[in-house]
Amino acid sequence: MNNFIVHIVPITILIFMLITFFISGMEKIFDWKGNCTFLKTHFSGTFLSKMIPFSLMLLIILDVAITIGCLISGYQLILYGEKESTVYTFFICCITLLLMLIGQRVAKDYPGALTISCYFMVAIFGLYISSI
Repeated sequence: MNNFIVHIVPITILIFMLITFFISGMEKIFDWKGNCTFLKTHFSGTFLSKMIPFSLMLLIILDVAITIGCLISGYQLILYGEKESTVYTFFICCITLLLMLIGQRVAKDYPGALTISCYFMVAIFGLYISSI
Protein backbone atom coordinates (compact mmCIF):
# COMPACT_ATOMS: atom_id res chain seq x y z
CA MET A 1 0.00 0.00 0.00
CA ASN A 2 2.95 2.30 0.63
CA ASN A 3 3.95 2.22 -3.08
CA PHE A 4 0.42 3.27 -4.02
CA ILE A 5 0.64 6.39 -1.85
CA VAL A 6 4.20 7.21 -2.93
CA HIS A 7 3.29 6.93 -6.63
CA ILE A 8 -0.29 8.26 -6.45
CA VAL A 9 0.28 11.01 -9.05
CA PRO A 10 1.71 8.82 -11.85
CA ILE A 11 -0.84 6.11 -11.04
CA THR A 12 -3.67 8.61 -11.42
CA ILE A 13 -2.26 9.88 -14.71
CA LEU A 14 -1.83 6.28 -15.91
CA ILE A 15 -5.52 5.67 -15.18
CA PHE A 16 -6.41 8.81 -17.15
CA MET A 17 -4.28 7.68 -20.11
CA LEU A 18 -5.64 4.14 -19.85
CA ILE A 19 -9.21 5.39 -20.16
CA THR A 20 -8.31 7.82 -22.95
CA PHE A 21 -6.35 5.44 -25.16
CA PHE A 22 -8.44 2.32 -24.44
CA ILE A 23 -11.66 4.03 -25.51
CA SER A 24 -9.90 5.65 -28.47
CA GLY A 25 -8.56 2.30 -29.66
CA MET A 26 -11.88 0.49 -29.22
CA GLU A 27 -13.70 3.23 -31.13
CA LYS A 28 -11.23 2.95 -34.02
CA ILE A 29 -11.44 -0.86 -34.09
CA PHE A 30 -15.22 -1.18 -33.87
CA ASP A 31 -15.97 1.71 -36.24
CA TRP A 32 -13.14 1.32 -38.73
CA LYS A 33 -15.27 2.29 -41.72
CA GLY A 34 -16.77 5.35 -40.02
CA ASN A 35 -13.37 6.53 -38.86
CA CYS A 36 -11.85 6.07 -42.33
CA THR A 37 -14.71 8.02 -43.89
CA PHE A 38 -14.44 10.84 -41.35
CA LEU A 39 -10.66 11.06 -41.62
CA LYS A 40 -10.68 11.04 -45.43
CA THR A 41 -13.02 14.04 -45.30
CA HIS A 42 -11.06 15.70 -42.48
CA PHE A 43 -7.76 15.40 -44.33
CA SER A 44 -9.04 15.96 -47.88
CA GLY A 45 -6.76 18.27 -49.79
CA THR A 46 -3.71 17.33 -47.68
CA PHE A 47 -0.91 14.85 -48.29
CA LEU A 48 -2.33 12.75 -45.43
CA SER A 49 -5.55 11.91 -47.30
CA LYS A 50 -3.87 9.03 -49.13
CA MET A 51 -2.42 7.58 -45.91
CA ILE A 52 -5.62 7.26 -43.86
CA PRO A 53 -5.83 3.43 -43.54
CA PHE A 54 -2.12 3.17 -42.65
CA SER A 55 -2.34 6.08 -40.19
CA LEU A 56 -5.46 4.68 -38.56
CA MET A 57 -3.83 1.25 -38.15
CA LEU A 58 -0.73 2.88 -36.66
CA LEU A 59 -2.89 4.78 -34.17
CA ILE A 60 -4.72 1.57 -33.21
CA ILE A 61 -1.40 -0.18 -32.57
CA LEU A 62 -0.21 2.76 -30.46
CA ASP A 63 -3.53 2.91 -28.57
CA VAL A 64 -3.28 -0.79 -27.73
CA ALA A 65 0.41 -0.51 -26.76
CA ILE A 66 -0.35 2.43 -24.46
CA THR A 67 -3.31 0.62 -22.91
CA ILE A 68 -1.15 -2.43 -22.15
CA GLY A 69 1.68 -0.17 -20.98
CA CYS A 70 -0.63 1.64 -18.56
CA LEU A 71 -1.81 -1.66 -17.06
CA ILE A 72 1.72 -3.06 -16.70
CA SER A 73 3.09 0.23 -15.38
CA GLY A 74 0.36 0.61 -12.78
CA TYR A 75 0.94 -2.96 -11.62
CA GLN A 76 4.71 -2.45 -11.36
CA LEU A 77 4.35 0.88 -9.57
CA ILE A 78 1.90 -0.45 -6.99
CA LEU A 79 3.57 -3.79 -6.29
CA TYR A 80 7.26 -3.00 -6.72
CA GLY A 81 7.65 0.77 -6.96
CA GLU A 82 9.31 0.30 -10.38
CA LYS A 83 9.03 3.37 -12.62
CA GLU A 84 10.89 2.33 -15.77
CA SER A 85 7.88 1.01 -17.69
CA THR A 86 5.91 4.08 -16.59
CA VAL A 87 8.49 6.36 -18.17
CA TYR A 88 8.34 4.38 -21.43
CA THR A 89 4.53 4.36 -21.40
CA PHE A 90 4.29 8.11 -20.90
CA PHE A 91 6.93 8.64 -23.58
CA ILE A 92 4.87 6.60 -26.08
CA CYS A 93 1.79 8.62 -25.04
CA CYS A 94 3.67 11.83 -25.79
CA ILE A 95 4.93 10.61 -29.18
CA THR A 96 1.42 9.43 -30.14
CA LEU A 97 -0.10 12.76 -29.17
CA LEU A 98 2.59 14.62 -31.12
CA LEU A 99 1.77 12.54 -34.21
CA MET A 100 -1.90 13.37 -33.76
CA LEU A 101 -1.02 17.05 -33.28
CA ILE A 102 0.85 17.06 -36.59
CA GLY A 103 -2.26 15.68 -38.29
CA GLN A 104 -4.52 18.30 -36.75
CA ARG A 105 -2.17 21.11 -37.72
CA VAL A 106 -1.88 19.80 -41.30
CA ALA A 107 -5.69 19.67 -41.49
CA LYS A 108 -5.80 23.20 -40.03
CA ASP A 109 -8.09 21.95 -37.27
CA TYR A 110 -6.87 24.35 -34.61
CA PRO A 111 -9.54 23.52 -31.98
CA GLY A 112 -8.62 19.82 -32.42
CA ALA A 113 -4.95 20.68 -32.05
CA LEU A 114 -5.73 22.57 -28.85
CA THR A 115 -7.55 19.55 -27.43
CA ILE A 116 -4.58 17.31 -28.19
CA SER A 117 -2.29 19.88 -26.55
CA CYS A 118 -4.31 19.53 -23.33
CA TYR A 119 -3.82 15.75 -23.35
CA PHE A 120 -0.14 16.28 -24.15
CA MET A 121 0.32 18.49 -21.08
CA VAL A 122 -1.05 15.72 -18.88
CA ALA A 123 1.18 13.12 -20.59
CA ILE A 124 4.33 15.25 -20.40
CA PHE A 125 3.66 15.92 -16.70
CA GLY A 126 3.30 12.15 -16.19
CA LEU A 127 6.60 11.64 -18.00
CA TYR A 128 8.27 14.31 -15.89
CA ILE A 129 6.95 13.10 -12.56
CA SER A 130 7.88 9.49 -13.41
CA SER A 131 11.41 10.28 -14.51
CA ILE A 132 12.52 12.18 -11.39
